[in-house]
Amino acid sequence: MAQIYDRVALIGMGLIASSMAHAMRRDGLAGQIVGYARSAETRDIAREIGLCDHVTESAAEAAEGADLVVLCVPVGAMETVAREIGPVLKPGATISDVGSVKRTVIDAVGPYVPEGVHFIPAHPLAGTEHSGPRSGFAELFDQRYTIIVPVEGSAPAAVDRLADLWRGMGALVEEMDAEHHDLVLAVTSHTPHLIAYTMVGVADDLRRVTDSEVIKYSAAGFRDFTRIAASDPVMWRDVFLNNKEATLEILGRFTEELFALQRAIRQEDGDHLHAYFTRTRAIRRGIIEAGQDTDAPDFGRKKVRKE
Repeated sequence: MAQIYDRVALIGMGLIASSMAHAMRRDGLAGQIVGYARSAETRDIAREIGLCDHVTESAAEAAEGADLVVLCVPVGAMETVAREIGPVLKPGATISDVGSVKRTVIDAVGPYVPEGVHFIPAHPLAGTEHSGPRSGFAELFDQRYTIIVPVEGSAPAAVDRLADLWRGMGALVEEMDAEHHDLVLAVTSHTPHLIAYTMVGVADDLRRVTDSEVIKYSAAGFRDFTRIAASDPVMWRDVFLNNKEATLEILGRFTEELFALQRAIRQEDGDHLHAYFTRTRAIRRGIIEAGQDTDAPDFGRKKVRKE
């Protein structure tokens, strides 16, 4: 594809930002990629591996003169970064993000976006349990959805340009309003992560199951709980605090379903269990048919390259 932005600034250089840098470079989508991370160690690693064309010492320095600024920091840090970079954003530039929650990001960032700058939140539905500037790879977004969440007054041309960037990086792009996005993600991502963290915590508490047995037999379902629960704790703390209402709503529904299954097991209601598992199995098949996973034994996951 042709170049879409002359200068792209990535604020935060973890898995998503580093994968964006690799994907943009792979397809020639950006003339220059500039990066910034709060940690000096992260900045040093990014320089060492040549992640960006230039790594700056402040978020404002990275954002100055950029055509696109992408906030790749935890949701709880968005407001602080937006306050810092707001005064240096050039007219006509676009500021976006990759946060897993949208309503609170819009509320946090919106007040600091100057007149004449396009604010277009987004969320790539892709990731692994790894983090840091070494964890990224260009294929992360291939055939995975990115949700773009235009705000009131978003210029259609700027939205289309950002969508073209994500398509250029391999993503499937859809638009959604913020509240619906947060509810959908509470179902598909946030609540499953919370359940995974809980299940791993339960295993840690069950002293009748030794540590060696947990490790040895984790090729079963527990393996996938531990993979999810290995995700960045700062990011997930902020996700739950900033998508509280939707997550609590889905957790309430989950609790009702769990109680119904407990009752079925206690009463040996095999018909209920069979019908429930049949319905949920169909949902899993739908995920595979939609091209968002495979039926391979490893669930189609690619190995993350380690440097």
